Amino acid sequence: MLIPEKEWILILDFGSQLTQLIARRVRESQVYCEIHPFNVSLDLFKSRPPSGIILSGGPMSVNDEGAPELNQHIFDLHVPVLGICYGLQAIVHTRKPGSIANADKREFGRAHIQILKRDTLFAGIPETSTVWMSHGDHILHLPDSFEVIASTDNAPVAAVKDVANPIYGVQFHPEVIHSEYGKNMLHNFVRSICGLTGIWTAESFIESSISQIRKQAGDGKVICGLSGGVDSTVAATLIHRAIRDRLLCVFVNNGVLRKNEFEDVQRLYTEKLKLPVKAVDASGLFLERLQGVTDPEKKRKIIGNTFIEVFDEAVSGEDGFTHLAQGTLYPDVIESVSFKGPSVTIKSHHNVGGLPEKMNLDLIEPLRELFKDEVRSVGASLDIPKQFLARHPFPGPGLSIRILSDVTPEKVRLLQDADAIFIEELKKQNLYDSVWQAFVVLLPVQSVGVMGDERTYEFTVGLRAVTSVDGMTADWAHLPYEFLGHVSNRIINEVKGINRVVYDISSKPPATIEWE
Repeated sequence: MLIPEKEWILILDFGSQLTQLIARRVRESQVYCEIHPFNVSLDLFKSRPPSGIILSGGPMSVNDEGAPELNQHIFDLHVPVLGICYGLQAIVHTRKPGSIANADKREFGRAHIQILKRDTLFAGIPETSTVWMSHGDHILHLPDSFEVIASTDNAPVAAVKDVANPIYGVQFHPEVIHSEYGKNMLHNFVRSICGLTGIWTAESFIESSISQIRKQAGDGKVICGLSGGVDSTVAATLIHRAIRDRLLCVFVNNGVLRKNEFEDVQRLYTEKLKLPVKAVDASGLFLERLQGVTDPEKKRKIIGNTFIEVFDEAVSGEDGFTHLAQGTLYPDVIESVSFKGPSVTIKSHHNVGGLPEKMNLDLIEPLRELFKDEVRSVGASLDIPKQFLARHPFPGPGLSIRILSDVTPEKVRLLQDADAIFIEELKKQNLYDSVWQAFVVLLPVQSVGVMGDERTYEFTVGLRAVTSVDGMTADWAHLPYEFLGHVSNRIINEVKGINRVVYDISSKPPATIEWE
């Protein structure tokens, strides 16, 4: 595993949906971090102890039966500790005479903190600022040697410090963007309190990654499946820098790519990036197997299994391959492991697992420790064109899960054409980069329309555009009415088979970004 031996933060997850955000903020301070379950064995870190520990929030009360318990041995590591929300309460709950009780007034949403005592944690932060609260308990008694350093109107204990040890706790969530100076507080913790210099950069990652890939691959050869997306492209480019002609990339047309994607991406790979690519057009096979399937999870599995089959056949005439490369990212890894055991499958991931078991190859996953924004930074340092790196996320199962019914070649054509118009107009009007993700959904609805003097009975499409920082939460993009009207006119006039366009104004939560 490619990780720094020094300068890293251990994040213990108590079940918060915001734990990944904590990691993102730490990484933004150019400090490497890892998320592990709250009950992970500390023996795992004997050979490389962390430089600091952050305890995440969680959905339970520390007084609930079966609530996650804090391992007191973390304090034996003698490194700074920061508890966030549940993390703070877990510290108080396990240290005498600390106690937690149900609050008279629960606190959810924005609150204003007042700094009561200046501390390194609050360096460069005004005396009052806005933070985001989400808790139903409050601290009744502080443990010995702890003092209050910030409060709000409803939470007299909003931040604490152990005067004898570098142990801190905050009742609010500094990781969310709603906490005005939360990012600064986390930066102060990892850089000043933990004393880290910030060596986690794209350039340092590339240098160490190339060395690690060469060590992993040895004299062997590597196969890499390319999806046309940012992750697999960056992974392949990185591996190509390391082992050159001992890499073979396979790019499969699964029939549900964006319009002209198969041809456009091939040109990027071969002409710009000079990657050794074997392109396989298996669109007919994929579409045949998707025929009549409406369940999105079944679509995912069909596409994943068929890809394995096509990939296997594409490399059957090749020999000497010892490794398979995948563009697995850190969110894929941590979402596949529950903080407290097996978790419910929300949707299957294509990267974590799959091909190696069938092909008996060792895995190389050079991006396994990175978040999406870090992948883009690495890609920029590898000279991958900006317009490619800035592309909006695209799902592994492609347009199949944006067709909310069975998949047919005609529906794919309709959706490709409509989606291409939407994206083209966003770019023309300089709106593309201000939107986190935009796409078109083909609805399982046909409605009556009138075109000229003729009555039509054609499909409806939904436009979806959201603004977001990381995709974990998102708001619908408030695109100009004139722009939406223009896009609607173009789609209806130019895409035969569509006579109605609607705009999705749902936020995440409660909706998701994709419809399936």
